Amino acid sequence: MKTRSVFRALAFVAAAVLATSTIFAADKSTKHVLFFNKSSGFEHSAIKHAPGELAASEKVLKELGEKHNIEFTFTKDGTMFTPENLKKFDCFMFYTTGDLTTVGTDGNPAMSKEAKAMFLDAIKGGKGFVGVHSATDTFHSPGNDKHSPARYKDDGDNADPYIKMIGAEFIKHGQQQPGHLICVDKKFPGLSDFPADFAPVEEWYSLKDFAPNMHVLLVQDTSKMHGKIYERPNYPSTWAHMYGKGRVFYTNMGHREDVWTNEVFQKVLMGGFDWTLRRANANVKPNIKKVTPKADVMPPMDNQ
Repeated sequence: MKTRSVFRALAFVAAAVLATSTIFAADKSTKHVLFFNKSSGFEHSAIKHAPGELAASEKVLKELGEKHNIEFTFTKDGTMFTPENLKKFDCFMFYTTGDLTTVGTDGNPAMSKEAKAMFLDAIKGGKGFVGVHSATDTFHSPGNDKHSPARYKDDGDNADPYIKMIGAEFIKHGQQQPGHLICVDKKFPGLSDFPADFAPVEEWYSLKDFAPNMHVLLVQDTSKMHGKIYERPNYPSTWAHMYGKGRVFYTNMGHREDVWTNEVFQKVLMGGFDWTLRRANANVKPNIKKVTPKADVMPPMDNQ
């Protein structure tokens, strides 16, 4: 009888662990990711490269891809968003700026407005999406230019469809400085050993228009940050959420090259890929109101 009771207890514990832990899928096949890094607005140094050479971020992704069985295709060409390519890739990664339907700063071909709509439909239909840093400084909502007071207000239902997909919109950033990130879900892939004192020097984005179904992973601790743009309660820094059937992951890290080579950042990023590529499952129940209850409180407007 005692033996039977022990087995029952062990079975109960195992079931509980299985229900609350990240469950990794059996699919170990090569996954294909399109890393789109066109800059219709400001072009970051981490995605600049000389002809024939990879950018700093691309070098890191190539190495990570070789270790994790992910084949990355790097491009700044907006015409890559065709029906055929939307079917070909398992996930789309953006490190972009501005209105990508315009040629803009880097002079590379723009995507068409029809391609933008097809891309969003592909994510909604089940494709994965990973955004880093300036992916939220992309396709701003109407009237949200950098000198407009509207940039400091939530757009709600009027937000650009891309902003609704990624989960938030960039307002502004202050000077580069250490920024403490608080992990609120260590069960998500890549976060099990996230250090409590992680505070890298970075260009930290202040954000708005957070998706109501957002599952926050890392919280931006504003208590010791300098600059008016950070005079606000804690807000989401890194998150996951569903967009239709698609899995969407974003982190505001990624400006600096030394962040790209940081082991903690790489674990966070690869955890995002594991989830969006459906190699791992996780509970992404909305928690934004619980862990960042005042995320919608905007910083004071500063046009200086």
